[in-house]
Amino acid sequence: MWDAELDVVVAGAGGCGLVAALAAAEKGLEVGVFEKTDFVLGNTAASAGMIPAANTRFQKEEGIFETAEEMTEDILRKNHNESDYDLTLALCKESGPLIEWMADTLQIQLSLVKEFKYPGQRNFRMHAPPSRSGLELIKKLKQAVAKRDNIYLLLKSEVNELITNENKEVIGIEVKTDDGIQRIKANKVILATNGFGANKEMVSKYIPEIADALYFGYEANTGDAIRMGEKVEASFASLTSYQGHSAVAKSQGILVTWGTVMMGGFMVNQNGERFGDESHGYSEFAVQVLNQPGQCGYIIFDQHIFDQLISIEDFSQLVGMKAFKTSDSIDKLAKLLDLPAENLQKTFESVVVAVDEGIDAYGRAEWPKKLIPPYYAIKVSPALFHTQGGLQINSNAQVINKNGKSIKNLYAGGGAAVGISGNHSYGYMSGNGLLAALGYGKIAGDHAALSILNEGIEIL
Repeated sequence: MWDAELDVVVAGAGGCGLVAALAAAEKGLEVGVFEKTDFVLGNTAASAGMIPAANTRFQKEEGIFETAEEMTEDILRKNHNESDYDLTLALCKESGPLIEWMADTLQIQLSLVKEFKYPGQRNFRMHAPPSRSGLELIKKLKQAVAKRDNIYLLLKSEVNELITNENKEVIGIEVKTDDGIQRIKANKVILATNGFGANKEMVSKYIPEIADALYFGYEANTGDAIRMGEKVEASFASLTSYQGHSAVAKSQGILVTWGTVMMGGFMVNQNGERFGDESHGYSEFAVQVLNQPGQCGYIIFDQHIFDQLISIEDFSQLVGMKAFKTSDSIDKLAKLLDLPAENLQKTFESVVVAVDEGIDAYGRAEWPKKLIPPYYAIKVSPALFHTQGGLQINSNAQVINKNGKSIKNLYAGGGAAVGISGNHSYGYMSGNGLLAALGYGKIAGDHAALSILNEGIEIL
């Protein structure tokens, strides 16, 4: 009946799946990770690699003493109190130990990002590898997995069904491989297949406002967890929620850091005019960019900002590709961008006034500095990065059924599960996606392993 038997199986080899596997494996269990593509990447690899966390030693070294409750308050304020309080708090409480576990146990070099704060974050709380790159993060996680002889990583192995018994308890998975269908028995199953951003039909159904935008997430995110969850009567939440982004350099296929804006830059449309408060957040601003002529925008910033961001790998790559236009005058910059020079000059002058007065016509109050020449600019497009809704889970990352009870032996994390961004794009705070991936992965891996090791004893 069974082709193999493992303690824990994980569907998906992105950040969530690898962390879950590592957490379970370090307790001595045999873990299988099944990835349907040829690669170990996922949305974590496409991210900026910045993980928000509270109460870390990295913060304390900088004189920042932040509680999980304070971090929770910021997240709930951003999403208008739409995310579940207990889930959000559980993730924030996990964030500090997660960062230190990754640094100490997994030997991943992390540091506190101090160049700028993202919208809504009262303190510096982003932690990232030196390159500020999610690709570096996923490589380090893969290396940590490779060091363990009790984790089996299988590529081109798609988990397409959950196997249940007569009591509707999950007892294994069905895996599609080049050699046919394999049935794997497991004590615990963790779904880490991300969301449905690559499923055009589902995006159009649940989040039509962003359906016409570029999809900038991983190609394998086609809603597998939702499809499998439906068959075991799982409950879902916040399927209308997503992370958008307002600044993808489409021609180069690289994200332009929002630090260009938060450090004092601004965005204009093809008419050379601003069209909103960029500092609210790059996720909700994406729809505003999508509604502009040509569905694009142009970020304007200066040399000081350029110098501060050059250490970020994606930004450095854009520099190497000569993606930025630069000039000592706004008029010349307008010509390089093929924008109306008179309009851009007027816009620039209004920004100068906004900096002096501390606010502008759109309500933006985040104006750290005046821009001084030379100036830089880049054309950007809005994008859908990943969905933020999914399987309903509890604070142990256990999947909940339609009756509000946990489905025995089934866990979910990252984009496969409901996130902490509420029900709309405005609820996304920078790092929510990566925190939900790695944080829920750690919570799921820990709880699954302890449940097996303490069989017969309920783990709270």
